[in-house]
Amino acid sequence: MLTIRLSRIGKKNKPMYRLIISEKGRDPYGRALEILGSYNPHTKELQVKADRIKYWLSQGSGMSPTVNNLLIKKKIIEGKKIKASRAKKRKKDKKEKHEKKPEKKATEPISDKTEEINKAPETPEKITENKEKTEEKAKIEEKKVEDTDKKEEKPKDESTKKTTENTKDNDKKE
Repeated sequence: MLTIRLSRIGKKNKPMYRLIISEKGRDPYGRALEILGSYNPHTKELQVKADRIKYWLSQGSGMSPTVNNLLIKKKIIEGKKIKASRAKKRKKDKKEKHEKKPEKKATEPISDKTEEINKAPETPEKITENKEKTEEKAKIEEKKVEDTDKKEEKPKDESTKKTTENTKDNDKKE
């Protein structure tokens, strides 16, 4: 499909553009079918061959959104302007979205410490409840440690039981 679009020419930091018609997939800086005009973005000056542009449009060629808006602005063609580019989202907007996502999910806090930090000042009743909970947790941990110690002390085989009994008997005799 043929399209009318801009091709950059000019010096570094001082661009000028040509309005060209070429295949849509072809490089705009390469060979073009026809040069239809030029555009200077500094002075906003647009020089075009209006009759050739109308001819190519009647043949079914398309236009880039920027060229469409330029030609409508200079009243060469009639129609509505098209949104030519999308503004990139700012980093601040992205950060706000990332902050909002976790609020939507209903998850439990990772630890009790985060709960304590996020809560408002506690009443004396809540403080005593929290102390009781931490004491209970400490007792449970102590029991686990004691159970593992008892398991280590118990002899694993019957033969080891007999030897320990024999050593005790020998100690008594002496």
